[in-house]
Amino acid sequence: MATAKSFTEIPRIDLSLASDPKTEPRLLADLRHALTKVGFLYVENHGVPQDATSALVNALPVLFGLSDDAKDEVALTNSPHFLGYSADGSEMTAGEADRREQFEFANELTATWTEGVPIRERLRGPNPWPSAYPAIRPIVENYIQEMTKLGERFLHLVAKALSLPEDSFLPFLSDQHRLKLVHYPALGAEEAGGQGVGPHKDSSGWWTFLLQASPPHVKGLQVLNKSGNWVDAPVIPGSFVVNIGQAFEVVTNGVCKATTHRVLGGSMERYSVPFFQGVRRDLTKAEAVGTLRGHFEKPEFRTGSLESEEGRSIDSAFLRGKYDTWGESQLRTKIRSHRDVGRRFYADVFDKYVTDDA
Repeated sequence: MATAKSFTEIPRIDLSLASDPKTEPRLLADLRHALTKVGFLYVENHGVPQDATSALVNALPVLFGLSDDAKDEVALTNSPHFLGYSADGSEMTAGEADRREQFEFANELTATWTEGVPIRERLRGPNPWPSAYPAIRPIVENYIQEMTKLGERFLHLVAKALSLPEDSFLPFLSDQHRLKLVHYPALGAEEAGGQGVGPHKDSSGWWTFLLQASPPHVKGLQVLNKSGNWVDAPVIPGSFVVNIGQAFEVVTNGVCKATTHRVLGGSMERYSVPFFQGVRRDLTKAEAVGTLRGHFEKPEFRTGSLESEEGRSIDSAFLRGKYDTWGESQLRTKIRSHRDVGRRFYADVFDKYVTDDA
């Protein structure tokens, strides 16, 4: 097993071991190592129906093959909830434009924000569905439903692996989980190896469950290990790549680190589907830090999880920033990534969010 400083591959966790009392202890030990020493893992035998993932994978070329007019109909620039389509180069990570186009969806919710309500609540709202491809809605909604169930099952195992009651993490969950359908275009030789998505820690959820939706020979995802070296996360058919989000690092008092990762652009097009398990928008830093502090200060966790210098430098507003709620920290991140949306719908806070570096 790799050390905390030098893991060279991502652990693989077989969730079917949880069904047998004889094998569950091995699963929990492997999971605890992945949580506290790596921050990334593959989950296999996860229980998500094959037809749910296959339907989504098969839909991706159709969806991204829609005309520009069909995509513009559901442009993210028209959504104060940051839902819809964004074109290649329109989102920024680590201060540079990403080479990807994407559709972002979430649980279908009504918009409830009004003047006087905290601005973070404006993230809640309905999806814009492309009228040129009506079949995508039931496919996406079914997938979100299945991933929501997987996420909650996984949290029970995470709690047990960290010596907590099974339901310890459920109160932190939101009414809104987010899903991105992502297409990385094939790049020419002069661009291949450049930024597909820049180095970052996931700030859109509690945990991320990524379906790598291209064949195994198509690479791109890399994870930063504790020594500061980039490690490939290849496609393993039938699995999800799972990683810790920033809020979970806060709640575990830094015992479980949100691991830095990136995507390199390549000479072959690539599809991926990250599902971001949502965090309550009203979660305060005091609640996040204090709820389980006593548990994670126990001697068994004192070795903690190390982090490279580059990993520590990644922008992380909720971890060490000035915003008290998870929702406002997430809104700040969204505005910094989609500045056209920020200027249009959030002019009163735009300058504050894009110029502060905390």
